Amino acid sequence: MGSSSLLDYLSILSLLRLVILLLFLNFSTSLATPSTELTYGHFLHCLVKQTNSADEVSNIVYTQANPSYTSVLRAYIRNARFNTSSTPKPIIIVTALTKFHVQATVICAKSTGILLKIRSGGHDYEGLSYTSIEKPFVVLDMFNFRKINIDIHNEIAYVQAGATLGEFYYRISEKSKVHGFPAGACPTVGVGGHISGGGYGIMLRKYGLTIDHLIDAEIVDANGKLLNRKSMGEDLFWAISGGGGASFGVIISYTVKLVRVPEKVTGFRVQKTLEENATDLVLQWQKVAPYIDDRLFLMVILKPVNSNVNKGQKTISALISGLFLGGADEVVPILDKKFPLLGVKKENCTEMSWIESVPWWFGFPSGTPLEVLLNRDLDSANFFKRKSDYVQKPISRDGFESIWKKMIELGNIGLFFSPYGGRMSEIPADATPFPHRAGNLFEIQYFVDWFQPGEALEEFYLAQSRSLYSYLTPFVSKNPRSALQNYRDLDIGINHHDRNSYKEGKVYGLKYFNNNFYRLVKIKTAADPEDFFWHEQSIPTLPRNGGDKR
Repeated sequence: MGSSSLLDYLSILSLLRLVILLLFLNFSTSLATPSTELTYGHFLHCLVKQTNSADEVSNIVYTQANPSYTSVLRAYIRNARFNTSSTPKPIIIVTALTKFHVQATVICAKSTGILLKIRSGGHDYEGLSYTSIEKPFVVLDMFNFRKINIDIHNEIAYVQAGATLGEFYYRISEKSKVHGFPAGACPTVGVGGHISGGGYGIMLRKYGLTIDHLIDAEIVDANGKLLNRKSMGEDLFWAISGGGGASFGVIISYTVKLVRVPEKVTGFRVQKTLEENATDLVLQWQKVAPYIDDRLFLMVILKPVNSNVNKGQKTISALISGLFLGGADEVVPILDKKFPLLGVKKENCTEMSWIESVPWWFGFPSGTPLEVLLNRDLDSANFFKRKSDYVQKPISRDGFESIWKKMIELGNIGLFFSPYGGRMSEIPADATPFPHRAGNLFEIQYFVDWFQPGEALEEFYLAQSRSLYSYLTPFVSKNPRSALQNYRDLDIGINHHDRNSYKEGKVYGLKYFNNNFYRLVKIKTAADPEDFFWHEQSIPTLPRNGGDKR
C-alpha cells in the first residue's frame, strides 16, 4: 500500500471511529443545540486528527453516554453540593494520559470555541474545576498525572499536578526521614491546584508557603505550547506561583526544593469550653501564636457544642492543635513560659516522625499505617461551605464574647484560626502573587458541613455562613477585606464570561491578591489575550478600552 493510500485508509478509519464516538455523545435538548453538537463533533474530530488515533482518543474521552462517565466525574468531586441532578455537568471528560494529550485538548478546545475546565484534585471549594455557570463545557481531568521523582542528594522533587499531597509526602519519606515539604494538611488535595494557588500548611511559620520553594514548572499555555520556567519567562512563572494556574494554562508539574525536618516532632491537643475559661485561652493564644518560636504551629478550632455544665444549652469548644518541629523536652518549657494557660505537659504530647505527623494532624489515630496517605478516597464528599478572612489587629475580650454569642445563636458554623508570623512576616507581599504576609496575625476559615441534599437545607447552612461572615466585619482586614484564594468563595464575586470581566474580576481579585492583582492582570493579558482560560473567578484580561493602567 502506497503512503497516500495508507493516509486515506487511516483517515477513513479515524472518521468511522469518530462516528462511533459521536453516537455516544447522546446530547439532550437541554444541554445542546444542533450547532453545539456540531461543535463537539469538531472537537472530537480535532483530537483524532491531533493524535492520529481514534483508538487513543476513545481511551481518554468519556461522554455522558459512556457507562463509566458518572464514576469518572464523581471520583474527584469533593463537595457534594456540586454532585446533584441539577448540577451542570461536562459534555465530555478528557482523562489525559500524556503531555501531548493535554496540548491536543487545549488546541482543540480553543479552535472550536469550547469552554475548558481543568481538574487536578477536585478540592476547589466551589467546584469550579468540574462545573460551570456557563455550559456546555469540557473537563480536562489531570488525575493520571501523578509522577513523583525525589532527588534527596540535591534536595529537590518533581511532582505532577494530579499527584496528591499524601502521595507526595509518602514518596519523600521513602527516600529520607529528615526531609519534608511545607504544603497542606489534607492528603487527598491535588498538587496542581494547591501549589498554583499558594499552598499553606502547618510548617508555614518555619518555612513559609509552598510557593516559596518553587524551582521550575511545566505548563501548557493557551496556544498549546509546553513551557518550562525558562521558556515561559519569569512573569508567567511568578503568576502561576500563587496566582492560580487555571487562569494561565494547564499545570503539568512543579519542581520544588525540599526542606529539612527533625527526626522527631511533637504533637498535642488541648480542648476547653467557655465554662473552662476558653475565652482566656483564646485571648492568650492570640498574643502568643503569631510570635512564638517559629517551629511551633498552634491552630484553634472553634465550634458550638452542647454544654456539659449547663445542660440543654450550647457553649463554644476551643480545640488547640499544636505541632512542634522538635521533641517534647524542648517544646514543653517553651509553652510553660510563653503560653502557660495551655497547660501542656510531656505526658500530653505525642512524639513521632514528621511523616507520621501528617495522618496524625489530619485526625487519624497514632500508629495508623502510612499507606493511608496513598488512599485517594474516591467518590467521597459531604456538603459544605467555606469562607475566609484575615485578622490584623487583636480582637478584644468583648469582641470574642460577642462572636461566641453569635456562633451559639447560629448553632452550626465553626471557625479555624491559623497563626501567621515567623517566616511569613519575612517575605515581601509582592514576592509572589500571594500577598498576605507581614501584618496578618492569623487567618480565619469559616466552616459548616451537612450530610443530606436539599435546596432548603443548603440555603439554611449557607445563610449561617454568610451571617457569621457579616458579623465579623469589624474584626477583620479592611480595604480590601482580604480572602485566601485557595479557599474559593463565590459569595465575594463571580466573573460572568464576556460581561464586564475586568470589573467583576477586580471585586474578588483585590480580595485574593491585594495590589498584586494588577500585575496578574497584565500577565494574563499578555499570556492569554483571548481569555481562553476562563473560570468564574479567573484573572481577567485588561479592558479593551485601555482603562485602569496600573
